Amino acid sequence: MDRNKHIVDSILDLVGQTPIVRLNKITKNLPGSYFAKLESQNPGQSAKDRIALHIIENAERKGILKPGDVIVETTSGNTGFSLAMISLVKGYECILAVSDKSSQDKIDTLKTMGAEVHICPANVPAEDPRSYYETAKRLHKERPGSIYINQYFNELNIEAHYKTTGPEIWEQTDGKITHLIVASGTGGTISGTGQYLKEQNPNIKILGVDAIGSVLKKYHETGKFDANEISPYKIEGLGKNLIPTATDFDIIDVYEKVSDKDAAITARQLIMKEGIFAGYTSGAVLQATQQYAAQNYFTSDSFVVLILPDHGSRYMNKIYSDYWMKEQGFL
Repeated sequence: MDRNKHIVDSILDLVGQTPIVRLNKITKNLPGSYFAKLESQNPGQSAKDRIALHIIENAERKGILKPGDVIVETTSGNTGFSLAMISLVKGYECILAVSDKSSQDKIDTLKTMGAEVHICPANVPAEDPRSYYETAKRLHKERPGSIYINQYFNELNIEAHYKTTGPEIWEQTDGKITHLIVASGTGGTISGTGQYLKEQNPNIKILGVDAIGSVLKKYHETGKFDANEISPYKIEGLGKNLIPTATDFDIIDVYEKVSDKDAAITARQLIMKEGIFAGYTSGAVLQATQQYAAQNYFTSDSFVVLILPDHGSRYMNKIYSDYWMKEQGFL
């Protein structure tokens, strides 16, 4: 069904089929052509709508979830928003363990949507009882009959993007795509989309984006988890202090790390130059694109697609606040 020509039955029917727009000014000095897939155009304003809906509907088909049941999840904000939205529509209770580096805008929104929010320290080891991973596990155990989405270790995270994001990009670019650039957090987006695209054309390069302070890039290169790589950083939903099984590292060709400051400034440049109001991680994706270009990854024939994961309105008290930016020493 062409949803643009029909009335849809609920807001959940608007998940997916996000547009791709050409970048003109901000990439004009880079070789090749650059296009942004705007996941902010999902009804929950992020790519996480795709995995949340896919995982929940899978549980419904299996009879695991029934109206009135409880959904528990670990989130830096966006997955929580998607789950809260879906829970409201479908009649579930939503309990979220949220990292304290999530923007206050995200936390306030989750509470407004009726979710029970538990705020957890970000800068503790994953196995620490206070971490949002362990808090979510505890909350799940305390609520018999609840389901734990567990996006970091759920293969349905990959499957959601294999079935939707990958085919959309292939069709929207008429198969011309040569490079895909994606932020890597849980790894579902880059793994599922990358897997589909490489099946269509094995020559497509899948370029990951990691944060300084995260373990993913080194693990990809060496196969070893190095705790010495871990340090605090500000970007939400990017990088990890553990190795998610929802990341298929074999699909990813290379990783590039970006800094908190560069990602924040580049996100601001994106709206000023292209009119695209995108989130902190989207700034990281664009910054990584510029760093990849500086290392000669692209030629004049390159057709580069960037997945921009969420909307800038989630970061009004962070990267779009002059006060916050100055407080961090970014301005």
